[in-house]
Amino acid sequence: MNKQSESCGMRLLNGGKRGFFRIVFSRVGLISLLLILQVALIFAVMLWFYKILPHLLVVQWLLVAVMVLILINSRADASSKITWLILIMSAPLFGTLMYMYVRMDVGHRLLRDRLRGIIGEVKYFPCGEEKFKELLLRLEEAKDFIFLEYFIIEEGYMWGRVLEILCRKAAEGVDVRVMYDGTNEFATLPANYPHLLAEYGIKCRPFAPLTPFVSTHYNFRDHRKILVIDGKVAFTGGINLSDRYINIGSPYGHWKDTAIMLRGRAVDSFTLLFLQMWNMGPDEAEYQKYLAVPDSEPQSPSPGWVIPYGDSPLDSYRVGEMVYSDILNRAERYVHIMTPYLILDGELETALRFAAHRGVDVELILPGIPDKPVPYALAKTHYAALLEAGVKIYEYTPGFVHAKVFVSDDCKAVVGSINLDYRSLYHHFECAAYMCGTPCIKDIEEDFVSTRSQCREVTLESLKDIKWYVKLLGSVTKAISTML
Repeated sequence: MNKQSESCGMRLLNGGKRGFFRIVFSRVGLISLLLILQVALIFAVMLWFYKILPHLLVVQWLLVAVMVLILINSRADASSKITWLILIMSAPLFGTLMYMYVRMDVGHRLLRDRLRGIIGEVKYFPCGEEKFKELLLRLEEAKDFIFLEYFIIEEGYMWGRVLEILCRKAAEGVDVRVMYDGTNEFATLPANYPHLLAEYGIKCRPFAPLTPFVSTHYNFRDHRKILVIDGKVAFTGGINLSDRYINIGSPYGHWKDTAIMLRGRAVDSFTLLFLQMWNMGPDEAEYQKYLAVPDSEPQSPSPGWVIPYGDSPLDSYRVGEMVYSDILNRAERYVHIMTPYLILDGELETALRFAAHRGVDVELILPGIPDKPVPYALAKTHYAALLEAGVKIYEYTPGFVHAKVFVSDDCKAVVGSINLDYRSLYHHFECAAYMCGTPCIKDIEEDFVSTRSQCREVTLESLKDIKWYVKLLGSVTKAISTML
């Protein structure tokens, strides 16, 4: 590590630390205040309308009737319809206005206009530490370009090591681009981080950064984890660039996560996914320059095939959910799943239960130590129905499972960023790789079995031991689970 690179890493790490008062009086603090004022103004207007509601009772009844008909005939899933019906019938005017506002999709109409069988080699990583080692080695080999797109980038050891290499590669003329979700500005990175990286030749764009305007734009987050190097190697999975993902300072016990590395033409798909998201900004795409890069070390064809895919909230295709449902519906022997969250809509819960009813061994591994109380409580509201159908549920006692893995019948698997929760399936930009007949599927199943050995099994009898306040929290929040 040369002095310039070391200085680069240290300056950025030190420059990102902010105290309480700096946050309050920073751009983030101002924007947060403006957002709160806007929300308060909206609610004040709503309260004013409620004062004249006694004179508009007939209109209110008609409004509810119309909205019920609209929802019944809409293409929304059953869980979402129930949530909206509860909201509209409880507060007709507010609920109707909120529904219209969400349906107008303010903040994404322009973006929607811009987003309108692959052989490869795959390597599976059963933990963040192993992926991190391989990631550093591959970054050192970069010659032409490095594309990083992560939901979370947090200053610390992991990002510091990566950043040191990025600074050095940018100085060598490598095209280095970094994307992260705009929510990072709240806690993990300063608002001016793109400018800090630009000083070292690194191009940086936050997705949906904080602005002083209320918009449905904030409802959709970039939850993808993508790293592409020279169009020859790509990484994806559940692992972000933060120390907890390599078990440094994790507050939730052992952090269990997974990832895969791809080589071959499958890499083109992740390059394209990155460029599509990157070019939501002001620049025009230069796709051809980065696609179909010749491999200087041609690999012999690997068994099976890999299909990388992305999922976007800007269209009506719920690709992530459809892939998961297809695996469940076609399984003959088993479907083994690792997921951090379990907030299911009606269709996916039915698919899990139906597969178990057919005699398929359906097993779920969930966290033993939760990172958030509400999703943890919501997951438990599904336990009884799944267990009664024959689904087996395990909780990872050493800590938190953040992996997003499906593996079935020793021949199919999915590894990516897509959780089994409503937000991931409906409201996030996501990505994953569907694999069929690839050698690494054996490694994925072995990792599942090994992880299961460290879990406690949930039974109908053990459900009685769930704390009363956890049951209450799950029951209360289930009505609005599609909005969380």
